[in-house]
Amino acid sequence: MQRKRLAVFISGRGSNMEAILRATQDDSYPAEIAIVISDNEDAVGLETAVDADIAAFAFERKDYASKADHEAAIIETIDENNIDLICLAGYMRLLSGDFTQRYANTLINIHPSLLPKHKGLDTHERAIKAGDKIHGCTVHYVSEEMDGGEIIAQAEVPVLNDDTPDTLAARVLVEEHKLYPSTIAKLCAD
Repeated sequence: MQRKRLAVFISGRGSNMEAILRATQDDSYPAEIAIVISDNEDAVGLETAVDADIAAFAFERKDYASKADHEAAIIETIDENNIDLICLAGYMRLLSGDFTQRYANTLINIHPSLLPKHKGLDTHERAIKAGDKIHGCTVHYVSEEMDGGEIIAQAEVPVLNDDTPDTLAARVLVEEHKLYPSTIAKLCAD
């Protein structure tokens, strides 16, 4: 079996990247993490990647004259590494329309809400304030519109009466760590 090559984009600790990495340790999993890219050279997830013998790259926006130059450096690295699927996993930078169109149908993200509800940040707090009874996470294709791409898969979590944003976030994260690797496997097996 020829495993698909993943690029995982992170900005912080990379817990979803770790979940994908655990899944790839099963020889029957149809993908492997080829590279990890971050917009933050201090991202803890970069150390995790290096410890797992995965090539890790930091591209800080401040090191480039423009967003286009920043993305061009990332594109060069993706293309040099023959990447089949790009997985945003807590990558906190919006990508340009040029970038998202270049990698249309090979660029996915996991978002901590049941899209189309609660796009953007602070999703758990917003779900509680809205009185939602069900919350969760979504894997979707990335488009130019933030959190607006086609939905691929979702997992639901009940919102409990005594939930805080932190308790709800913790339960959603458990589901993210299951949903993202399983969705990636399905996409790579097809």
